[in-house]
Amino acid sequence: MATLDPSDALKEHDATLTSIEKVLDVPSMRVEVERLEAEASVPNLWDDQAKAQQVTSRLSFVQGEIARVTGLRSRLDDVAVMFDLAEEMGDADALAEAEAELGALGRAIGELEVRTLLSGEYDQRDALITVRAEAGGVDAADWAEMLLRMYTRYCERHGWGVEVYDTSYAEEAGIKSATFAVKAAYAYGTLSVEQGTHRLVRISPFDNQGRRQTSFAGVEVIPVVEQTDSIEIPEDELRVDVYRSSGPGGQGVNTTDSAVRLTHIPTGIVVSCQNERSQIQNKATALAVLSAKLLERARQEEQAKIDALKGDSGGSWGNQMRSYVLHPYQMVKDLRTEVETGNTAAVLDGEIDDFIEAGIRWRRTQAG
Repeated sequence: MATLDPSDALKEHDATLTSIEKVLDVPSMRVEVERLEAEASVPNLWDDQAKAQQVTSRLSFVQGEIARVTGLRSRLDDVAVMFDLAEEMGDADALAEAEAELGALGRAIGELEVRTLLSGEYDQRDALITVRAEAGGVDAADWAEMLLRMYTRYCERHGWGVEVYDTSYAEEAGIKSATFAVKAAYAYGTLSVEQGTHRLVRISPFDNQGRRQTSFAGVEVIPVVEQTDSIEIPEDELRVDVYRSSGPGGQGVNTTDSAVRLTHIPTGIVVSCQNERSQIQNKATALAVLSAKLLERARQEEQAKIDALKGDSGGSWGNQMRSYVLHPYQMVKDLRTEVETGNTAAVLDGEIDDFIEAGIRWRRTQAG
């Protein structure tokens, strides 16, 4: 790809940022901040803790969005001055610094542009992710654990909080499944494009004949429920089992029966939580996970009705959405967007930004 002339790049970034400012409607955001600040200053705000949390969280988020946009605009103005000064002085070092800042600015504007594509009802929420081993035996269990690490590293790179609620370890190696929450604004909208089946091809480290093995792992991504969501679960629809938490190889990690498994009888949905807290806390977390799954189930049923009315016969894009090949060559390829790379080690270490960005853009074209 040819590198743009700095003046052309500056014009392109300015046009993109102007488009972003219009989509976000910064003047309306400033009005919202004034309203939220007034609500937050009410003396008895914290009498209703749920509402207070909602107001203060939204205020912090909108203020952060405004600061992000205005900060990029300021940087864009500054980098133009940096180029002018570098040219006037004929300073090669200053020119290199300006070019580096221009590149960093372009990436930051690109990231925010992708954010503006996340306009779904639940896109702003935290994400609840479950990774499951599918076909492939012990290799699939190992592959599921590799994916869990990939997502954890991705979140670490972005400074996003991760809390693992439940891990079911396989007997020989890897995991049967793991459920974790990603706590960050737009985590659901961003990571929802990772939902589907991930396929791994490699020489199996568990095959003493060194044969090539294909294994599969499934990724489910749903939005975390909020207090405003109307999800009520009658007690008579729940079966509650308590048990002792276990670690790799079946070893006990708790000496008390604090882990909780909930079964929703009408749907058969089962969730567990064993993240080394009390039984009461584990039950509360498991209920939150179950509520999220029921909310997503209801959303999918509603979408299926809409698709049927529209005559939508397009299959689910979530199945087998990405292929990871470690032998006989090195390549990760997204089967929806055609984005690919030969740097498999980086991808498995959490560098999946290009895949996610392309997935978000692809999804927008499909929705259109």
